Amino acid sequence: MKLDELKFNESFSDFYLMRNIMPRKTKTGKPYLSMTLADVSASIEAMVWDYGGPIGPQDEGRVAWVQGVLKEYRGMPQITVEAIRPAEPREYDGKLDDLIPTAPVNRQETYARVVALVESLEDEDYRRVCREALRRHGAAFQRFPAAKTVHHGFVGGLLMHTADMLETADFLASRYPGVIYRDLLLAGALLHDMAKLREFVVSDLGVVTEYSAPGQLLGHLVMGAQEAAEICRDLEVPEEKSMLLQHLLLSHHGQPEFGAAVVPQCAEAELLAAIDHIDSRMEIYRENLENTQPGQFTPRIFALDRRIYRHTML
Repeated sequence: MKLDELKFNESFSDFYLMRNIMPRKTKTGKPYLSMTLADVSASIEAMVWDYGGPIGPQDEGRVAWVQGVLKEYRGMPQITVEAIRPAEPREYDGKLDDLIPTAPVNRQETYARVVALVESLEDEDYRRVCREALRRHGAAFQRFPAAKTVHHGFVGGLLMHTADMLETADFLASRYPGVIYRDLLLAGALLHDMAKLREFVVSDLGVVTEYSAPGQLLGHLVMGAQEAAEICRDLEVPEEKSMLLQHLLLSHHGQPEFGAAVVPQCAEAELLAAIDHIDSRMEIYRENLENTQPGQFTPRIFALDRRIYRHTML
């Protein structure tokens, strides 16, 4: 049974993805497990009371068989787990499409759109840099999520996010001739999140389970700029072109409080940061609105720090 089909105070059992697993203790010292159970339809907080193992943080991103009851706690749905155990792949093999969220796009066609935009670059240096990035990372790039939870956090999410940004960048570059160098902007759009392939640790199911050591110590902006510099050096790209591309990657979060290493200092960097902000925010809206009935508000969304409304015209 999918999570969005559960009814309050009714027992259920099925296979679900385990996320955000946290062993805790009550005020009286009894162990319990807090986690999020997820499938393609929803994510719901779950509590496993009087539980000391064996399931723990090491099982992040794995599938479990769960028996429980959906209840309401402080106005929000919460699952009280009555029984839980790790599941074997053979048990849920035919149910992966119901368990693992995937990008709502045809990945083969989307990747072809990305390649076509790369081949449209007139600047030979930036075209060669983009080709090399795809040569190095093409397979993983098509499969990885773009985030752990906030936006595009599903299989193929990085590809979807990048393709949409590339097409938006292509359109907006044509609106500002003499201000925007299209090929620099598109190269930045392609490479801006590519280092997430090293920033995340991803399970066999394609779920982000944690941040890697380089991801925590350096982050994808710095690692992305480092790899861009390496590729440019190997391909003997002129220094200014390399420096500008690195600047776009280091500044694409816009402001230091949002993770930018430097603030945008050229028009292409400013526009790339704006495009990234727009695409990530609109995906947050899409993911939350699709599970909200018209005329209703969503629960509070952590990334936005507010609830949002689905109007009846959608």
